[in-house]
Amino acid sequence: MTDAPTDPLALFSVAGKAAIVTGASGAFGAMAAQTLASARARLVLAAGKANELAAIAEACRNRGAEVETIASRPSSAAACEAIVRQAVERFGRVDILVVASGKNDVAKIVDMSPERFLDVMDANVTQSWLMARAAGKQMLAQGEGGKVILMSSARGLLGHPAGYTADCASKSAVDGVTRAPGCAGVTVNAIAPTVFRSPLTAWMFGEDEQARTTRAGFLARVPRGRLGEPEDLAGPLLFLASKASDFYTGHILYADGGYTAG
Repeated sequence: MTDAPTDPLALFSVAGKAAIVTGASGAFGAMAAQTLASARARLVLAAGKANELAAIAEACRNRGAEVETIASRPSSAAACEAIVRQAVERFGRVDILVVASGKNDVAKIVDMSPERFLDVMDANVTQSWLMARAAGKQMLAQGEGGKVILMSSARGLLGHPAGYTADCASKSAVDGVTRAPGCAGVTVNAIAPTVFRSPLTAWMFGEDEQARTTRAGFLARVPRGRLGEPEDLAGPLLFLASKASDFYTGHILYADGGYTAG
């Protein structure tokens, strides 16, 4: 039997790796960017909101990272290729891709227009596919493999009665994209959180009556008994971005406190 590694923590190192994070100004993207920065990766951060992108880039530089920014969403094949090209121009390669861009639009199916539904599908599914395609081509050309990490959700597995038809459908499709590519040497996995602390969910962490009631109802289905914190995503991210996950691909990693366990 092969001996266990003498330095197992080295398996989780991403030091010097060139990483792209799209949606870097959002809650998950900002966490991913800062986690990778602290782990000494070199970063290309992409987001549509230039001011917020500049702020997260500065936060990453303060953690010691080399950072390139591009004020762009992965909204077309050309935009995705431009993001990858800028990474190669700055760092010579692409080792890690984190697709944190996306959107939600909550409405009952009878109240949602086809255009709104397709907009969510485009932001969450098509753009993930396009970005994975562009980065995957570069990774394969380098001949040393790479790591693609997509953003799914517990909603990709479980439905929601409060008008999440577009979100549930899009995240289920992201799961399909995660399982399908199968390029030799390039791993494709997804992180699927439930409710995590972010600007959009901050109200659920409050102490007013609505927050307490909503939170209690939700936590009755979460074995861990609490909502998620950004640091709960940092460990899974480093695992999927590093050599530690070389034999793992096509996995949906549920960061949900046991919510999807049934």
